Amino acid sequence: MNKKAGPMFYVFLTLFVFLVMFPFLWVLASSIKPVAELFGDRAFIPFTDNMTLENYESVFVNYPFLKYLWNSLVVSTITTVYAVLVASFAAYAIARLKFKGKTFILGLVLSVSMFPQIATISPIYIVLKNLGLTNSYLGLIIPYTTFTLPLSIWLLVTFFRKIPFDLEEAAKIDGASLMQTYWRVILPLAIPGIFTTAILVFISAWNEFLFALTINTDDAYKTVPVGIAMFEGQFTIPWGEVTAATVIVTVPLVIMVLAFQRKIVSGLTSGAVKE
Repeated sequence: MNKKAGPMFYVFLTLFVFLVMFPFLWVLASSIKPVAELFGDRAFIPFTDNMTLENYESVFVNYPFLKYLWNSLVVSTITTVYAVLVASFAAYAIARLKFKGKTFILGLVLSVSMFPQIATISPIYIVLKNLGLTNSYLGLIIPYTTFTLPLSIWLLVTFFRKIPFDLEEAAKIDGASLMQTYWRVILPLAIPGIFTTAILVFISAWNEFLFALTINTDDAYKTVPVGIAMFEGQFTIPWGEVTAATVIVTVPLVIMVLAFQRKIVSGLTSGAVKE
């Protein structure tokens, strides 16, 4: 346990970080280059003397990008709150209460999450079309729960199982009801896991493409991934604007993860060591 890392460790660590960050760094470099330098001999020069922010300005001038960002924020936030709230109750019941069929329910949740989106998009679209929910926020929030809710339940069941049963027994002895025990004892202890689950669910909803592309075809309700995919140039794909938009969308997620990395690590490692 007292061994020190050798020089080769830092060499491999540096190489690993570079390989992981290289795609984003290349996109960042491309976003601040003139369009003429994205092709030809200068395409492989990451940074030049002609760096510009025209691509970022064009993203907001030529497209309703702020609307795309707002749509993604609204849909992802509501989906996250709803999925985590429902999953917290379901996961608590599965992890702490005794009833028949718990294994079957978990297997059912897993099977639902394993269905490919392309296999479910047609019936989901038909139902939402008949209900008049296409081109609306609710039309995306409902199908988003088909993959965020199973993910939330599976993650939270693990966290709830690691909380000692003695705490619940002590609360019952003190006269607390089942809901009082959940809100005052179990939920505060599960905050790291809930926080981690919320971030993972938010990122999943933020990056979703197929449902958003199929259900919301109106520009007023398009999300960021679909909006970027629909960027159109006069004669070719506007790669400069695409890379600039990609950086704009990615940076907030990176900042969020870095700002809350301690809570994320705490949640992911919660219960990793048996007491």
